[in-house]
Amino acid sequence: MFRGQYEHTMDGKGRVSLPARFREVLAELDPTGDNADRVILTRTFQKCLVLYPLDKWLNFEEKVRQLPQFDPHVQQLKRVYIAGATECSLDKHGRILVPLPMRQFADFDRDVVWVGQLDTMELWAGDRWKAAVDDALSDPKGLASAMAELGL
Repeated sequence: MFRGQYEHTMDGKGRVSLPARFREVLAELDPTGDNADRVILTRTFQKCLVLYPLDKWLNFEEKVRQLPQFDPHVQQLKRVYIAGATECSLDKHGRILVPLPMRQFADFDRDVVWVGQLDTMELWAGDRWKAAVDDALSDPKGLASAMAELGL
């Protein structure tokens, strides 16, 4: 499972290190080692990116494939998640190259934050991550109520 948050710096070429703990989880998910360095990076409905281990992405694609193709929400999902996806490989230093259009979409500068999301991880611009957390904490009663409704 991917959990926690890790601050990193993106270099001038758009490369960013994947946290060592997240690389360990990728290796655990692929005991054969065949695809542990292959991941899918895509846009989200927020100004951040989400990274999927290859097998989790393939499962996600299969679920999307089963949805009604003419449903407007499904079409929007495909336009953002599927059309925005690209396969990336970790280099020998544990870095991925974030394509320029994705860096522009997420307003990345140098400071980025990796955020564990259980089966996936998000990559945020540092200032946007802080704002997202501040926003989530702005209504603690509402958040507590929503968690209770979800049975948490």
